[in-house]
Amino acid sequence: MAEYKLTKSGIEDLEKELRELIDYVRPEVIEQIAAARAQGDLSENADYDAARNRQAEVEGRIKQIEDILANAVVIDTNTKDNRVGIGDSVVLENQDGKRVTYRIVGTIEADPLNNKISDVSPLGSKLIGHKKGDSVTIVIRDKSTKYKILEVD
Repeated sequence: MAEYKLTKSGIEDLEKELRELIDYVRPEVIEQIAAARAQGDLSENADYDAARNRQAEVEGRIKQIEDILANAVVIDTNTKDNRVGIGDSVVLENQDGKRVTYRIVGTIEADPLNNKISDVSPLGSKLIGHKKGDSVTIVIRDKSTKYKILEVD
């Protein structure tokens, strides 16, 4: 069994998504299947096929979330050692003076478009264990970028 590192807020988000899928989306899809069946011949019924495909997606996601929650390890984000860890927000400055803030999360919660980077990503893994004032350098596709850690929260 795989263990999934999640922050408390990550677990809450998954629980909310699961409730939404079970309480609202699943019944809606069941209604769509019933309505499509009422149209008659199922062999050439695109609405029925679409509703069944959606049902498979919803049931798959429900099962996936249940598995993640059953095997979740909650990461303690209240460490006071001022070192970067999972759950921390980190303000960085690159060599060009550009500042960016990332939140370090487990792989399940990673969302780079919303500045949530995984602890196993190239930058996330380099930041883990460092503290305010430290510098880290990452190399991606032969390009080196240096970051200075300005804040760890």
